[in-house]
Amino acid sequence: MKTEKNILIAFVLNLAFSVFEFVGGSFIGSVAIISDAFHDIGDAVGIGTSYILEKKSKKQPDEKYTYGYGRYSVIGGVITTLILLIGSVTVISNAVNRIVTPSEINYNGMIIFAVIGLCVNFGAAFITRAGDSLNQRAVNLHMLEDVLGWAVVLVGAIVMRFTDFTLIDPIMSIGIAVFILVNAIKNLKEVIDLFLEKTPHGVDVNEIREHITQIDGVQGVHHIHIWSMDGQSNYATMHIVTNSDSHQIKERIRAELKEHGIVHATLELEAENEHCREEHCHVELGASSSVHHHHHR
Repeated sequence: MKTEKNILIAFVLNLAFSVFEFVGGSFIGSVAIISDAFHDIGDAVGIGTSYILEKKSKKQPDEKYTYGYGRYSVIGGVITTLILLIGSVTVISNAVNRIVTPSEINYNGMIIFAVIGLCVNFGAAFITRAGDSLNQRAVNLHMLEDVLGWAVVLVGAIVMRFTDFTLIDPIMSIGIAVFILVNAIKNLKEVIDLFLEKTPHGVDVNEIREHITQIDGVQGVHHIHIWSMDGQSNYATMHIVTNSDSHQIKERIRAELKEHGIVHATLELEAENEHCREEHCHVELGASSSVHHHHHR
C-alpha cells in the first residue's frame, strides 16, 4: 500500500507545483523554469497514470488474469519513462533556442523560486524513495531529477546574478535533460526485458540446473523456464526426473529455488523410464529448439 500512497502524494505535489511554476516562470522570464513547468505537468500526468496502474497491479489473480495484475505496474513504468524521454528532448530543444537568442531574466525572482522548488521537490523525492516496483523507481527518478534541476537552477541563478552570464540558464537545462535521458533509457531497457520474458536479472539458469541435479534423488532436470511478472516476483516451470518420493523431492526443490529468488514454481515429475515428449526441446537452447518442439508434438 505504501507504494501507492507515495505515488499519489508525488502526483498532488507535482501538479500543484507545475501550475505555480508556470505563472512564476513567465513572470521572471526564465526558460529553464517555464520548460520545467511543462516537464512537471508531463510528470504529473505520468505519475497519475502510474498511480492508477499501480493500484490495479495489486489486485489478486482471477480468471481473466491468472498471473495477477503485476504487469500493470510495469506499464505504468513505461508510460512514465516515455514521458520523461519526450520531456527531456523538449527541454533540450528549448534550451538550444535560448542559446541562439538570449533574453532578460529577473535573477532575484529566480533565486527565490529555485529555493522553493528545491524544498518542495526534495520533500516529494524523500517521500517516494521507498518501494521497489519498476513503476515506483520511474516515479522516484522523476522526483530526483526535479531536485537536481532546482539545485542547478539555484546555483546558476546566483552565478548569473553576479556575473550577468545568461547562457548559464539554457546550458543548465541541457545538462539536466541529458542526465534524465540516460537514466530513462536504462529504465526502459529493464521494462522491455520483462516483456520479452528474459531470464530475470541475477538468476543463473545453469547454476539452478546444477544445484537441482545435486539434490538427492533427482536424476535429471530439463525444460527449465524462468521469468518475472514485475521485476520482483520470479516464476519457474521445469521437468524433474526422479524415482524417489515426490513429496520430499518437491519440498527440496522448492527450498532450493527460493534461495534463487523464485517464489512460484510449477514442477512436473517424471519417472526415470518415462519418455518425456518435450525433453529435446530444452537440450539445445537456441534456434533448433522450436523445430524440435513441432517435431515431437
